[in-house]
Amino acid sequence: MEEMKKVPLFSDHQRLGAQMALFGGWVMPIQYEGILSESKWCRESASLFDISHMGEFYFKGDVEASGLERLFSCDIAKIPVGRGRYGFLLNDAGGIVDDLIIFRLSCDEFMIVVNAATTEKDFQVILSGLHGDSIFTDISAATAKLDLQGPKSREVLAELFGESIRQCPYFGFSKMDLFGSEALVSRTGYTGELGYEIYLKSDSVAECWRRLLQDERVKPAGLGARDILRLEMGYSLYGSDIDESTTPLEAGLGQFVDLSRDFVGRDALLGQQQQGLARIRVAFRVNSRRSPRHDYQIFRAGARVGHVTSGVFSPILGCGIGVGFVSPEAALPGLSLEIRHETTSMAATVVRLPFYTEGSLRD
Repeated sequence: MEEMKKVPLFSDHQRLGAQMALFGGWVMPIQYEGILSESKWCRESASLFDISHMGEFYFKGDVEASGLERLFSCDIAKIPVGRGRYGFLLNDAGGIVDDLIIFRLSCDEFMIVVNAATTEKDFQVILSGLHGDSIFTDISAATAKLDLQGPKSREVLAELFGESIRQCPYFGFSKMDLFGSEALVSRTGYTGELGYEIYLKSDSVAECWRRLLQDERVKPAGLGARDILRLEMGYSLYGSDIDESTTPLEAGLGQFVDLSRDFVGRDALLGQQQQGLARIRVAFRVNSRRSPRHDYQIFRAGARVGHVTSGVFSPILGCGIGVGFVSPEAALPGLSLEIRHETTSMAATVVRLPFYTEGSLRD
């Protein structure tokens, strides 16, 4: 099952001519027809992403008595059945162990979706924080995940899976039968467009992949396009923009932290809030088509003020865009910055997020 989990659609990728790469033990598709064309198709129609490398956990038990509630930055006890919530697993210093989505399946059942590279670590961190009578299982190897993203994704799924999909609210989900196998279909998204995530058994994912690609409105897209799309929305990527040395407050993600309740890392965040932040996230547009890259240095008036964590060329904006961390005084919208790397230098301007504001995410 583990090998199926890692490369459930490998033969399909090969036939489609996908460029593959190995990241942390996972084989992932980088591109099919081309990164720029794939990102454009997602903005205009519907793109299918295979991200079966993501991790999934199942929990059953009392949220508060088990200690599960205290492990996350968001109040999971208040998540309604049939809905999901984005939040963080933090360490004692307030650093981000992982960012994740928690779905409430029933009053005492949850599915937790985590990043691939942190799956094993996350499982152990959560497990060590649980006590009492509860069930906590890693279901990643048996679970595959396909994302259909784009303004036409609802039409495609309604025709293939039934009209009930139209009733799914943002950050909601429903269980349904797909090709004889139970699946969970959620609506969250990572591209800024209307989109759905299909969680199903690993041995059913290839058939779902093929059936969706039979629709002319759907084309496959790889992680290259996905990175452009998520950065155009200003979404953080774990391992690049956020990690255990970064707090949600520094990353501009404080809205996903409920400081009114007790959780691991809360005291550190309160202390950081009182003392003030030494660095904060900044977003900038390059004044040309050049692309900033991870670890490029950020300068303001000749002085180094921070570094880039993510950067790409945005095809829809026609310029380079990026995010990084700088001293607070260098993050004011409208300020001029200089991005440097060795002999490379590019002028940039601080802007507000998201870079792209015309998405269909909440349509």
